[in-house]
Amino acid sequence: MEAILEPLGYTFFVKGLFVAGLSGALLGFIGVYIVLRGMSYIGHGLSHSIFGGFAAVQLFATQFYILGAGLWGIASALAINAVSKRSRLGADAAIGVITTASFALGVALFARFGSSGPSFENALFGSILGISVEQIVGLVAVSLLAVIFVFVRYRALLFTTFDPDVANVSGVRVGRVEAQLMIILSLSILATLTVIGVTLVAAMLVIPAVVARMLTDSFSRMLAWSTAVGTVSGLVGMYVSYYAEVPSGTMIVLVGTAIFLVVFAFAGSARRRKSAGLDAHVEPVPSSAAAR
Repeated sequence: MEAILEPLGYTFFVKGLFVAGLSGALLGFIGVYIVLRGMSYIGHGLSHSIFGGFAAVQLFATQFYILGAGLWGIASALAINAVSKRSRLGADAAIGVITTASFALGVALFARFGSSGPSFENALFGSILGISVEQIVGLVAVSLLAVIFVFVRYRALLFTTFDPDVANVSGVRVGRVEAQLMIILSLSILATLTVIGVTLVAAMLVIPAVVARMLTDSFSRMLAWSTAVGTVSGLVGMYVSYYAEVPSGTMIVLVGTAIFLVVFAFAGSARRRKSAGLDAHVEPVPSSAAAR
């Protein structure tokens, strides 16, 4: 109990604990859709793309770097969606071209002009103790927006995730739903970037969802499990980082990885096949009328 209560005496730790838990929950929640769509790479790509916007905007208006990075990330997500749908390139190729170019631009701008805003290291690895009140408010707002979006568009998201072709024929506007999801994903990555950093945010999009997939066949329960795993990873990782004197973002990912290894070790071979997408047993897809 002393080990648990001692850090709570510091205001910075309480703030960091709240932010870490909420960030883990948000990434775990949204990550379910990304993993089930086979787009795990997009979290890695968009985080790097947002870094490019983070660097570019600081050259012109440092105080608006969050807004600029967010718009840059949304534009990249929509570009990926458009390129992958309207050309022979797959989503992975579109992600690779657009996001790596954006990241390279960010590195070049930092190297050439430096930064008058948040440091290069904070952008790459996160700095949870340096997060501002405005960023906390932004994180809460994005989390609420993500929950509202999933609640309102739950059936359409479920339908387009498992059978987009049939959903499109049935009258669901698949392109619009996917674009909306990409916008929410971009905002989620941006809101958690300061906590975990560019290099680690993609891991927290994938790990909780993969763990949840090994634990349940139900889509709704997978959302709950993934959110819970993300939250626990954030909270426990924050505590461990305090005592181990290791960056919080790194420890949050390591805790999530430890949870994955434990679940993987005790999961049966059938669960492992399901998590790899080899068994396709999910909740019944909603009717086209309900999905609309």
